[in-house]
Amino acid sequence: MELGERGWLREVLTRTVNAHVRDETSTAATKSAALPTPKARANAYLRLALRESGLLYGTPSKTEGEATGAAEERLFLAVLQALSRIGLDLAYRLQAAPGPRVEQLLLLFAAMAGELDDAEAIHKSIENASKKKGWPPPEKLWRRVEEALEARAMSLSGDPYYGLVLHNGALFSDAHLFGRLALSYFSSATFSREASDRRIRFAAQQKALLAEVLIGLACAERRPSFPARRAILRQIEDLKLPDDVFSVLHAFARRAFERPPSLERVLKTVRTHAVKRFIVEQALLASLVDGRRSPKEREFLSALAQQLGISAEERKGLELEVAEFYAKHRDVVDVFTVAAGAEVMGEELVDSMQATLEKNFQALLKEVRETGELSVLLARAARGQKLTREEKRRMRDQLLDVARAVPALAIFAAPGGVLLLIALAKVLPFSLLPSSFRDARRAALRRVVESDGSRNRRTNLGEDPLSLI
Repeated sequence: MELGERGWLREVLTRTVNAHVRDETSTAATKSAALPTPKARANAYLRLALRESGLLYGTPSKTEGEATGAAEERLFLAVLQALSRIGLDLAYRLQAAPGPRVEQLLLLFAAMAGELDDAEAIHKSIENASKKKGWPPPEKLWRRVEEALEARAMSLSGDPYYGLVLHNGALFSDAHLFGRLALSYFSSATFSREASDRRIRFAAQQKALLAEVLIGLACAERRPSFPARRAILRQIEDLKLPDDVFSVLHAFARRAFERPPSLERVLKTVRTHAVKRFIVEQALLASLVDGRRSPKEREFLSALAQQLGISAEERKGLELEVAEFYAKHRDVVDVFTVAAGAEVMGEELVDSMQATLEKNFQALLKEVRETGELSVLLARAARGQKLTREEKRRMRDQLLDVARAVPALAIFAAPGGVLLLIALAKVLPFSLLPSSFRDARRAALRRVVESDGSRNRRTNLGEDPLSLI
């Protein structure tokens, strides 16, 4: 069942509860088991499980079922499943009394989404379950929580290429909020609206702090363009922050567009090492995702870590952890940066890249032809043939030689340029080019193949090797 279909949330929660096996073997489980009390074990388990599960980066490492739909929807459903499993494991470690776990998870998701009236109503229904009064929770409660979560999924999937990489940090704030709500609920078997409201506000302030840091990173090199400014302001709106928090963040962003913000001012309220580490990790991830790090961005990241009291050694360790995560989950990260970005980049990048390619196509073709081996390797890759590690290395080096040969495309040869190459291959397929240019390209390729049949005899023109550049 897809996100948006009536009853999808009940199906996800029921399937997750029925399939759940207590976590006894993970690092989070084994390390927390040594602590003396259920509450201590549960607190330690939550802290470790958020990192181990991948939710620290907003990307669960484990998925279940055969979810369909857009990549963003599949990812969000996987997040809900991961949170549900953590909630069930927290209930076990807190020695919570048996109960209707599906409806209890529904309550927690309602509270996480800020639907506190619905959370209270679900809690009253659960309390009256034994009396068969007001049980089960009415369908309208299920539907309202479903709609709240759907709106959350849509706003998180809107991270534009021009804007901020907010998805991962925002989802972690939600995951941390869900975990704290579960700790409180399963340890007391009661729902406190006041405590829940306080935790929701803390999560909102954490998101606002992250947004301020990422805005500072975005403004480190130069003032953002007008499309970037619009995208960032839209993202701030999509966070659905309390009015007072939103107003402060919105004003901060507008000032930052004109003058880079003071890190000392931004970070003055940060106290705990966990929040400091979180901020640095998310900034490092954001700087990695965009495919490049300018000297000013590096300077910003160094100043950020220093301001937070993170040593150079610890920062290097965090960089390695973030890079490892990015390498393992590149396809998921790209869901929110490259694929979604193709829809919001507008005509600016498309027009400029089209003009560049049209102007330099003959030069590109000449360079590809003169590299000799490159055309062979590209043709083999286009046909789906596997290349050896050494062949991939040679193809990469020769691709960079081609990029260097055309001044307008020299950015691809810069550090991180390979990531930009991959990104542009996704957001700017050749089908976006005018038919006259595509025809000229095919004709030129045909001349290359015909003039060198012995080397390129098996090239399939329908699988254009230049589309890999």
